[in-house]
Amino acid sequence: MLSMLLALWAARTAWYGELVVGNDADYQRAFEAAEALLLDAELDIRGERADGRPCAYGGLPHGAAASMCRSGGTTKVPMENADLPAFLATLSAQPQRCIDALCAKRVGRQDIWNAPAPGTAARQAGEQDLFALIRAGTGARYGQYTGAQLGDADRPAHPILADRGAAEAGGWYWIEVIPYTDSKPGLVSNAPARQLELVGLSPHVVYRITAAAFGRKPDTLVVLEQSYARPRRKD
Repeated sequence: MLSMLLALWAARTAWYGELVVGNDADYQRAFEAAEALLLDAELDIRGERADGRPCAYGGLPHGAAASMCRSGGTTKVPMENADLPAFLATLSAQPQRCIDALCAKRVGRQDIWNAPAPGTAARQAGEQDLFALIRAGTGARYGQYTGAQLGDADRPAHPILADRGAAEAGGWYWIEVIPYTDSKPGLVSNAPARQLELVGLSPHVVYRITAAAFGRKPDTLVVLEQSYARPRRKD
């Protein structure tokens, strides 16, 4: 009997250890995918291809997707301050405040990956739903606008980034366009005092990038956010 109990204990310990290691490995893969999505979004903001070449020079490579470099009528961030109000108003009028992975600053609770969580108030009018953002036309897939390759049998890519089987699979990103006031360059519009001063922004916006990556296991989801400012280089 003692031998059976020891064998059972060893089996359960091994099973539990394998479960923990497997979950951690899946989380790490999803975390890596989310980091790659953040970098892809930065290239998208800068108007660069995955190889670092500016979209404005040299045209698109042969056979490139219609959406690469936000060509073919895809929504782009205005380059002039005068065009920002109409652009942001158009985004704000959308159900999820986004078009082609460019979004107006979300309203209400900002931790949309937690809301509504157990014990919290229901989602309020205007608050966004994480799972409504991970849709074509609202969020963007890895390489959608930069041309980053997903690999092939000989050169496989990250399995999570290559997964396009369902909306709640693989990875997505979207970019919030947040205006900075131009009356005193570098301060967030309608924000409290003592904000970080940024010089050389043109147009006067900063970006908040959100990347969401689903693991291979059903309950694995990683959400990363970062702020990104792009000062205009001096001639």
